[in-house]
Amino acid sequence: MRRTPALIIGGGPAGASAAIVLARARAPHLLVERSRETGDAICGGFLSWRTLESLQALGVAPAALGPARITTVRLIAGDTVVETPLRRAAHGVSRRLLDTVLLQRAIDAGAAVERGVTVRALEGLTARLDDGTDLAGDALFLASGKHDVRGNARPAEARGRDPVLGLRIRLAPTSGLDRRIGDAIELHLFDRGYVGIVRQEDGSANVCLAVHRSAMLEAGSPAALLDQLARDHPRLGERLAYRSDSLPIDAIANVPYGWRATRGVTGLFRLGDQAGVIPSLAGEGMGIAISSGIRAGHAYLTGGPEGAPRFQTRFASAIARPIRLAGAVRNAAEWPALTAALLPMLGRFPGIIDTIAAFTRIGHSRLDRAPAPQDH
Repeated sequence: MRRTPALIIGGGPAGASAAIVLARARAPHLLVERSRETGDAICGGFLSWRTLESLQALGVAPAALGPARITTVRLIAGDTVVETPLRRAAHGVSRRLLDTVLLQRAIDAGAAVERGVTVRALEGLTARLDDGTDLAGDALFLASGKHDVRGNARPAEARGRDPVLGLRIRLAPTSGLDRRIGDAIELHLFDRGYVGIVRQEDGSANVCLAVHRSAMLEAGSPAALLDQLARDHPRLGERLAYRSDSLPIDAIANVPYGWRATRGVTGLFRLGDQAGVIPSLAGEGMGIAISSGIRAGHAYLTGGPEGAPRFQTRFASAIARPIRLAGAVRNAAEWPALTAALLPMLGRFPGIIDTIAAFTRIGHSRLDRAPAPQDH
């Protein structure tokens, strides 16, 4: 059995952020990541202005994430289009680039990172690896994203009776997409789901769907669902017309939107989606992930493994309002009759959208906005 004082499972934004904090403090640790090379994860791609502040605290400037500034939010339901400026510019970025930049930032700060290490199960603070060996930590930072690890999975009842599926496709860069999407993040609303579209650093468009399983079953398959949505919603169809049938449709099942880890145990720090899952239409998933890594790292530095329960309850409190409000907005957005009534009102009072956007951000602590210290 191998041991390390602090074991970080997952090299995405949450795990990398925790590793940066520990590496800067020269605290012994090990981050293990299952992929040998960084891929393009299905979730994420939108960084709010609050998230950009947290990245600055980690020493990552927006310029490192490409040129895709987002200044507008556009809501589309049927023939109704409501558009309003964001209070501050956000950023569109692929998870491939974001994860690469953050993990390299951790390595440059002195983080110990091992790639190609798959954790199959957890028993307490010990990880059983794919090769059958054990890796134990005095503290464990669980940053496996939406994928649960056997032995410490989120409760099945959090998925609900009609669970949500996540789908993602990428649209290649074209002048037509540039004209239609521009510097906006778009939310296309439909019965029992929604589609978010944002352009990324290479000009491609990231198209993410959150849809209930019942709607997927009625359509028959992910491809059939996309075809149906393109027929029923002309403006969405204009975007999906750029889809290539040869490109894969990435999927993840049973997303437990609304779930939070409200209690903690000594030694276990749950990060990112393992701490709480905000509906993706809020665009704050990356903000929660990065903030959780920063705060957990500092909680460990000041309190050791015994600091985990206090961190978990305090972080659950910090994300309660954003998750609950985003859940209420998501529930309303999934009812066509309700959105048909509400969107014209939002068009007359666009400040409501700005207020919702502000209140679905995680409130910053001083740690999230502290200036980046010099690495040793």
